[in-house]
Amino acid sequence: MSDQIPTSKLGYSLGRRRFLALSGGSIAAAVLAACSKSNKGGGTTQAPSTTGGTATTSGSTGTTGAPATTTVGLTGGGGGDGTIKIGYVSPKTGSLAAFGAADDYVIKGINDLVKDGLRVGGKSFAVTILVEDSESNPDTAAAKAAKLIDQDAVDLILVSSTPETTNPVSDTAEASGVPCISTVAPWQPWLIGRGGKPGADASFKWTYHFFWGLEDVIATFLAMWGQVSTDKTVGGLFPNDGDGNAWGDKTNGFPTPLKNAGYTLVDPGRYENLNQDFTAQINAFKTAGCDIITGVVIPPDFPTFWKQAKQGGFVPKVASVGKALLFPESIKALGSDGAGLTSEVWWSPSHPYKSSLVGRSAKEVTDLYTSDTGNQWTQPLGFAHALFEVAFAALAAAGSADKTAVRDAIKTLSVDTIVGTVTWGGDGPSPNVAKTKLVGGQWRAAKTPTGFDLVIVDNSGNPDVPTGGTVEPITS
Repeated sequence: MSDQIPTSKLGYSLGRRRFLALSGGSIAAAVLAACSKSNKGGGTTQAPSTTGGTATTSGSTGTTGAPATTTVGLTGGGGGDGTIKIGYVSPKTGSLAAFGAADDYVIKGINDLVKDGLRVGGKSFAVTILVEDSESNPDTAAAKAAKLIDQDAVDLILVSSTPETTNPVSDTAEASGVPCISTVAPWQPWLIGRGGKPGADASFKWTYHFFWGLEDVIATFLAMWGQVSTDKTVGGLFPNDGDGNAWGDKTNGFPTPLKNAGYTLVDPGRYENLNQDFTAQINAFKTAGCDIITGVVIPPDFPTFWKQAKQGGFVPKVASVGKALLFPESIKALGSDGAGLTSEVWWSPSHPYKSSLVGRSAKEVTDLYTSDTGNQWTQPLGFAHALFEVAFAALAAAGSADKTAVRDAIKTLSVDTIVGTVTWGGDGPSPNVAKTKLVGGQWRAAKTPTGFDLVIVDNSGNPDVPTGGTVEPITS
């Protein structure tokens, strides 16, 4: 498999006619009209208004029914009116590198899309995306964010993937008065982990987040477990990190909801990431007779645990684990032992949403990714793309790259993206948080680059996503 990205196949860089054809006119039609008015009257190009659940643009095909901006501006114009600088931080190396595996592909496509400028406020701006690697280290993430702000003078920061990356970057942006949009971390470790509180009042002035919450992953896991006959005894693998402490928290995490649902949680305590010996956890689970395993384990650690569990004769009926079981390469590394494992699914080819930037469906984007790279689709692909959808929507709504204007635009932003509708200022847990939806999946043998595919087995959290089967118990 090659890491090369053929520029001819990306499908991001679109001429005006092709752009209209792919989007059904919904993205470009309103913007062309707005640009026409701007050219005639010198006014500012605005994002289209929304009424009755769909954008008031010609040919709009909203997929969620929520009021949302489905157009964010048209590329082109030469970019001669200045430069908008966007910082992007994610873990491209280190123990969390699987989360950033698709980033180069997405950013290459976005750069192609805006190579002739981005129209904001009736002007055309050049766009510079400055990419930094957190190296899967919170201190490095904070340092990279500080560099983007102090040295590169970015107008907006985007950050993705786990509290170890999102939180230090968000904190740095908050302290510096720079708008920041984050994703791919449950909202509780992002909000509460940074000292914020759920409720009607905003906890932060400059930092905004979109993703699902622990309540969603717990509900999804319970729904999948209910499809298999078990003794309702659950072993918990919660590491000593932002996610592990949040998932295992007695107030906001798994313990209370599982107890209320009639399950017994066996939690042997926190362990350090990159652990090489899970004997203590395995023995505790065996002694308690756990039929189910759950937790939030970094990708390098689950193969260690699973192989040691199998060698020790411990084979639960269900294993639903966050982080580690999200990625096809992680399942491939387990060989036949990867079949039957379950995980939350934030985004997949089955999700019925389209990109507001290029008009392609989730299925089309995942197919192109595999065709272009030889690699299997991965869930962060969709959310990396959605970050730029949200960013460009915020810039369009702000009408400029002024930091305060962009910040204020995010506060009430609603945009249809490839991962669904992202809305701030609604009925979410905090004004700083926009929630996305979750379904459940199980890895099955398939004709894919890794030999496995993720089959949707529970859609109770998002009925718009079709299921492809039900949960099958692990037997060996």
